[in-house]
Amino acid sequence: MSRQVALLRGVNVGGRNMVSMAKLRELLAGLGFEDVRTHLQSGNVVYTSGKSPDKAAAEIEAALARDLGVQVPVLARTGTELGEILKANPLGDVADNDALYLVTFLSGRPDGKPIKALDPDAFKPDVFEHVGREIYVWCPDGVRNTKLSYSFWEGKLGVTATARNWKTVSKLHELAAGG
Repeated sequence: MSRQVALLRGVNVGGRNMVSMAKLRELLAGLGFEDVRTHLQSGNVVYTSGKSPDKAAAEIEAALARDLGVQVPVLARTGTELGEILKANPLGDVADNDALYLVTFLSGRPDGKPIKALDPDAFKPDVFEHVGREIYVWCPDGVRNTKLSYSFWEGKLGVTATARNWKTVSKLHELAAGG
């Protein structure tokens, strides 16, 4: 059993894919997940499961479509993995606003060639760093203005992606650790 975090992409954004957090908690409890908690209204769920995060994410994604009629990608990480993501913090020396510092979560570990082929100067003032299954993005001019969105990474890397700001990742880690 491990504490895990499911990240639902595109829930309750712009009036689309509306899901009440109470129904989301009920759905996960019905799937056998324990101690289910949600954070914010944007599809962040912390729970305990004996399943691997990838298997849990696939099960949640299927149940959302089947039971709530909402088709959105779901990615998951363990609380321990979130701690490692926060500890890595490769852009911590430049990112000075948690709301403008993103972690883009990827469904798999991408081949590094497409990332290495990118010219970092083409994205300035934004800065990015790839570590494992995450891409850290510092967006000093605002998240809405960055070219380095989850959809950019999906197109370049051929994986599913979703992003959360540093403040949210930190809070999800805290909740997964029992806070």
